[in-house]
Amino acid sequence: MAFSLAVIIVLGLAADYLFRQIKLPGLVGMLIVGILAGPYVFNLLDPAMMAVSADFRKLALIVILLRAGFELRRDTLHRTARPALLLSAVPALLEIAGVIIIAPTLLDLTWMEAAILGSILGAVSPAVVVPLMINFMDRGKGDKKGIPTLILAASSIDDVFVIVIFTILLGMYGGQQINLAWQLGSIPISIVLGIIIGLIPGYILYKLFLRYELAPPRKTILIMGVAIVLTWIEDLAHRFLPIASLLGVMAIGFIILEKEEAMAHIISQKLKKLWVFAELLLFVLVGAQVNIQVAWDAGLAGLAVIAFGLVWRSVGSYLSVLGAGLNWKEKLFCVVSYIPKATVQAAIGAIPLEAGVAGGEVILAIAVLSILVTAPIGAIGIMLMGEPILEEEEKSIYRFKPLRDMLQLPRVGQRVRNKQDGTVWKVIEEKEIWLEEQTVDGPQPIPAIYLRFWKPQEGQRLGTGKTIRSNYTATGPSFHDYWEIMPD
Repeated sequence: MAFSLAVIIVLGLAADYLFRQIKLPGLVGMLIVGILAGPYVFNLLDPAMMAVSADFRKLALIVILLRAGFELRRDTLHRTARPALLLSAVPALLEIAGVIIIAPTLLDLTWMEAAILGSILGAVSPAVVVPLMINFMDRGKGDKKGIPTLILAASSIDDVFVIVIFTILLGMYGGQQINLAWQLGSIPISIVLGIIIGLIPGYILYKLFLRYELAPPRKTILIMGVAIVLTWIEDLAHRFLPIASLLGVMAIGFIILEKEEAMAHIISQKLKKLWVFAELLLFVLVGAQVNIQVAWDAGLAGLAVIAFGLVWRSVGSYLSVLGAGLNWKEKLFCVVSYIPKATVQAAIGAIPLEAGVAGGEVILAIAVLSILVTAPIGAIGIMLMGEPILEEEEKSIYRFKPLRDMLQLPRVGQRVRNKQDGTVWKVIEEKEIWLEEQTVDGPQPIPAIYLRFWKPQEGQRLGTGKTIRSNYTATGPSFHDYWEIMPD
């Protein structure tokens, strides 16, 4: 397995670099590396690695959804709630309808088999979409109208909705007694329960971090552990109660961001570094699931079914964002962002074949082909369209992120030493503020980080006694000219 990890890291990073050099998303290169290194082409990956591939992919998905949670702001969610709910269901339903119309004719499937195929194709891939949306959010692109947040939230709920539809259809095909009302009712129940099981431990972690001064890496690892437990709870309870644990994973970051923004930013930066490795695992291993021969067998008829379904899906995506205050270019961006398929198709594409569905081989072939076609096309389309279309608000909250990276400031609770007199102080408060800077065009708003330092004295309570305040900007005096951060 060690050699397999080396293959994933070395070839994945090389492909990522090469594709970025030609202005294409690095994840496309990683998917190609996975296909070539997987068991269906050059077979460079150890069977033991493939056996635990699903667990590794889940861990990687947890990392990216945690990062997504730390980007979800309540005010933006309020603005995008209605179109997000519509996007989570309408495009998938219309794509299923489109596949039901065309698949029986082109692929010689029954309408029920076509419906099962449509429910597999109907899921957008958060593994592809979420990292790209977070990249835009990191740079403040689309912050003005909350478009990346809209797509990020909708794509996460979309998977819950589609998997429930798939489960219902597969059960009906097998002649099982299906309580349709309960199955459909389980969609909102699983969403609500998923959010609740994330908010509660998220709040407990927030209080814990306030009380105990844990280093950011320890906080990040603890949050990761809790998030993994949430997915275990979903597996444990799925026979009795449906729980969308991946929404709970996002809710952990959301509640910490709501309660302590500075803390959330620091943890998000640590997750960003962890994502470098998780991204390699996720996309290379997703690629390794793709059987080129199976996809080839689907042929032109398979491509036609996928294309026809995408047309219906695109109509649904466009209708879902009507009335959301977007111009036609922004609506088109939302349509393109809902094209990529990968995660769900790789996870459930083979289930109909294993369950004895007559058209199972054809369904698997189309599912694999959809990954090969839509994941790279969708990712490239998102990147190329997002740059010119998504607007950045002048006072974007996301402008503080690169500022933090550049200034390398201490966190709240950390001790610093004054370089002039050697006295030791403690950071007790941090804020993101806007200052005005005089330019040739007049005063311009610039982001700044406000820090308050406290000089501990014996017998004094935290914050009482001598404190000093400083604002740090990209153009002002450097923090490190006057202070040094002491080790934990």
